[in-house]
Amino acid sequence: MKIDTQTYQARRERLMQSLPDNSVVVLRTGELATRNNDCEYEFRPHSSFFYLTGFPEPSAYAIIHGKGEITLLTLSKDPEREQWDGFRFGSQGAIKTFGADDAAPLEELDKVAFDALNGAEQVVYLFNDDVLREKIAGWRDAIAARVRIGAAAPTRFIDLLPLVSEMRLRKDAEEIAIMETAAQISVEAHKQAMRSVRPGMNEYQLEAELNYVFMKSGARQPAYNNIVASGSNACVLHYIKNDEVIEDGDLILIDAGAELGCYAADITRTFPANGKFSESQAALYQLVLDAYHAGMKELRVGTPYEACHNAAVRTLTEGLVTHGLLTGDVDQLIESKAYRDFYMHNTGHWLGLDVHDCGVYKIAGESRLLEEGMVLTIEPGLYVSVDNESVDAKWRGIGIRIEDDVLIRADGPYVLTHGLPKEMTEIEALMAESR
Repeated sequence: MKIDTQTYQARRERLMQSLPDNSVVVLRTGELATRNNDCEYEFRPHSSFFYLTGFPEPSAYAIIHGKGEITLLTLSKDPEREQWDGFRFGSQGAIKTFGADDAAPLEELDKVAFDALNGAEQVVYLFNDDVLREKIAGWRDAIAARVRIGAAAPTRFIDLLPLVSEMRLRKDAEEIAIMETAAQISVEAHKQAMRSVRPGMNEYQLEAELNYVFMKSGARQPAYNNIVASGSNACVLHYIKNDEVIEDGDLILIDAGAELGCYAADITRTFPANGKFSESQAALYQLVLDAYHAGMKELRVGTPYEACHNAAVRTLTEGLVTHGLLTGDVDQLIESKAYRDFYMHNTGHWLGLDVHDCGVYKIAGESRLLEEGMVLTIEPGLYVSVDNESVDAKWRGIGIRIEDDVLIRADGPYVLTHGLPKEMTEIEALMAESR
C-alpha cells in the first residue's frame, strides 16, 4: 500500500503555509546503521522525512521552500554499487517516482543548500538532529562570509518538531487504511500465537509464529521488538529476551505489532499457556478488561486525552481493593498513586509512523482534547511482582495487559485491531480450536 505523491505535496504545502514567509525547511532521512563489521541493518527512513517526502533511501536530504516545492538530494545512480547493494532511484527517479520539483546527487548537497539558504530569513529543521544542526551552521557561516558580495545569511532558526508533530497527529484516509491493514495483519499474528502455544515451548518459538504471519502478509518487520513474556516475565514491561520455557499454568503476555509502509500497529493480549485461566488469573484479567471498557467510553471527540487513563485507574484501584491487593479509601489510594505498585504506565499513547508517535498530550498545562483522525492505543494492565510479599501468594507473578489501536471518529471510537478476542470465554474458545 502506498500513499499518493500528491498527498506528500499537499503536506508540504500545508507545512509551508504554517511558516513565516521566506522560510526554508531542511530534513535528513538518516544513514545505514552498522549491525556488525560490514553488515548493516535494513534501512528505515526517519519518520518525519518520510511523512513529507515518501522517499525511502538512506543518506537523502530534502529542502522544502516557497509554497512547498521540494529538492531531493539522493545517492547517485551507480551500477557498481547497485550490483552489490541494490537499486537506487537517483535524481531522475526522485522526480519521476516521488514528485520532487528538483533533485540532485548527494555530492552537490553543499552547493544546493547554499543556494537555498542564501537570502532565506528562517531555516526550519529538527533541533534534535545534531548532524543536521552542524551542517546548517556550516552553510550559514559560508553564506555570512560572502555578505560583501551580496549574500544574506538566515538569522532565525525554527524547530520543525512541534509543527510536523501536529500534522502527523491527525491521520488522513490513506494513513488510516494502511494502519488498519497493519492492525489486521497483527490480529492474525496474535490469533496464530494463541492457537500455537503449548506448555514446554520456548518463548522465541512463539515469537517465530508472530514474525511468520507478519512477513507472509507483507509486513517485513515488526513495528518494535516483540514482547513474548511467560509467567512472571510478563511483569517486566519491556521484556524482550523471549528465551525462557513456557510452563503449564503460565499466562503469556504478547505485545507485538506489524509495521506496514512505515506505519505501526501495537497490540497486547494475555492468555493462558494451557488454554484455561486459573481462578486468580481470571479475577485479575477481568479487572483489566473492565478497566479497558471504562477507558474506551472516554475515547470521544472533545474528551480530554487523560480521561481514558483516569477511568482505567479508578476501575483498577477499586478492583485491587475488592481483591485485597490494596486497602483503604479508593480516592485516597488514587491521590497517593498507591495503585502504581501494580499499574505503573499510562493507558495509551499516540500511534502512527512511530509506535510511540509524536504529538503533545497537554496544551498550556491542560490535557488536550481528542479530535477526529487521531489514533491512539488503549492498554490498561496489572503487574504483581513475585517479590511482593504484601499480597496473597496466589496473585504473585501475574502480569496482564490488554491493548488495542483506536481511531477517534465523529461517531465514536473505532478499533482498528478489531476481531481479536478479549473476553476470556472467546480466548479459551479460540485456543480450544487447535487442541
